[in-house]
Amino acid sequence: MPRIDPVPLDAVPPDLAAAIARGTETRMLGSTLPVQIWAHRPKVALAWLATIEEMHSHGVLEPRLRELVRLKIASITRCTACQVARKSDAVSEADIACLDWADPRFLPAEQAALHYAELFAADYFAIDEAVYDALARHFTTAQIVELNLFAALMLAGGRMTYVQRGYAEDAPDAPIAAA
Repeated sequence: MPRIDPVPLDAVPPDLAAAIARGTETRMLGSTLPVQIWAHRPKVALAWLATIEEMHSHGVLEPRLRELVRLKIASITRCTACQVARKSDAVSEADIACLDWADPRFLPAEQAALHYAELFAADYFAIDEAVYDALARHFTTAQIVELNLFAALMLAGGRMTYVQRGYAEDAPDAPIAAA
């Protein structure tokens, strides 16, 4: 049960409802529940979705790479909604089962991005010049900036969804609600 009552979809303002519909249609959103909670602040929710939608629809990072980064961060934040959602068919279940940045199954650019995502979410003090040098070997400046923005949104969104319990209780591996 969410800690904050979600706004019913039929009560969401039209512009936010349209953004939710686009997000669901394009698989940008795996669930509407977190956004229904954010809908208590519809303009802010709309701005958040617009930022994610810009990267999802017009980003400079490959969809597979974004999905790997998103899932790596979801594994750290333990956001159930994020972990069960699949936003790219280019990432296999075998990829998801691993997500070890050093695994040879991943291309060198993917390894660098996964390493960065892991550090960003779990040990950001360890991000140093060597990490940025590794990113620069594979990505343009614009791509590195987008990777930073995307990682920040996924980290914040995943933690926010988790602490607000903005996920379906019956989702696989959902945390057990307190009695």
